[in-house]
Amino acid sequence: MKPASTWSVGASLWVALCLCTTGCQPRASAIAPSITFSEVPPASDGGPGKLAPVSGRVTGARSDQKVVIFSKSGVWWIQPLTARPFTDIAGDSTWKNDIHLGTEYAALLVDKGYRPPATTELLPPVGGAVIAVATTKGTGTFLPRVRKTLTFSGYEWEIRQISSNRGGANEYDAANAWTDADGALHLKVAKRDGQWTSAEVAMTRSLGYGTYLFVVRDTSHLDPAVALSLLTWDDQGVEQNHRELDIEISRWGDLASKDGQYVVQPYYVAANVARFAVPAGRLTHSFRGEPGRASFKTLRAVGSGAHEPVMAQHDFTSGVPVPGNETVRMNLYYFRFSPTLLEKEAEIVIEKFQYLP
Repeated sequence: MKPASTWSVGASLWVALCLCTTGCQPRASAIAPSITFSEVPPASDGGPGKLAPVSGRVTGARSDQKVVIFSKSGVWWIQPLTARPFTDIAGDSTWKNDIHLGTEYAALLVDKGYRPPATTELLPPVGGAVIAVATTKGTGTFLPRVRKTLTFSGYEWEIRQISSNRGGANEYDAANAWTDADGALHLKVAKRDGQWTSAEVAMTRSLGYGTYLFVVRDTSHLDPAVALSLLTWDDQGVEQNHRELDIEISRWGDLASKDGQYVVQPYYVAANVARFAVPAGRLTHSFRGEPGRASFKTLRAVGSGAHEPVMAQHDFTSGVPVPGNETVRMNLYYFRFSPTLLEKEAEIVIEKFQYLP
């Protein structure tokens, strides 16, 4: 048997030493990335005019990662602005910014390739470009606005008082929705304290499949930057595009555009939108939901019992949602993406709503 060479013995000793120093000693555990709050703004209904500082710290973050902050006011809103969605992490691993108020706050540690939504119903979970998530309630004693309702066409409706992302960032004022002595519903877009405010009412119960009918007075006077929506909406029905069926009247800021459309969401699927020209005068708009079909129609409202000529109609047979917790909503709002600015207040009158199973 040949004796081991000096090199072989040395190599064996070197390998043994490496195994001892690496395998025999406990490994240092990697620090899981995390994010926390240090300073939390007060809880508030929110709004574009209210700002407060927020700050926190990250652990285990890379130098190219950022913080994304959300405030919750109805939905989660990116902070501080859609155009500035990222907050830098300082050299000492802290972060801070001034943001709009809400009832809750969220901070996300994200990779540089993350593209946050302007608003979202649900926060993104950890995974992919989202490295860590922290949420917290706003500080202080928060007294939410008193719920306000009205009765219209035999149903109870809640008046919206918090902001919404429909048509862009819009504030809502309860003073913009009321019924008159004849029982008709008025919705108004009005400037209050230097700020445009919109109107919305939502039925307090769900109706399901059936016909939803709205008698609306002349809308030909609407400013091109204003939109009227008659729709169903389910806050929790994300997987069904919120079970949203729409009759929308607006020129979306373009005077040359047709001012009516029927929609089965999502609207970005071309087959889900049918546009039409809305004639002047009193009209009856309706849609009927049934298994696999949503039928929309607009009639000339010429009086009870009289023949009503059909002005437009369309049937959708794809992507029609099944019933859930959707409710009827009617809103009049400032379309913030309009190339022309809103210059005057707008008001529409809905004479009647009717549901037929």
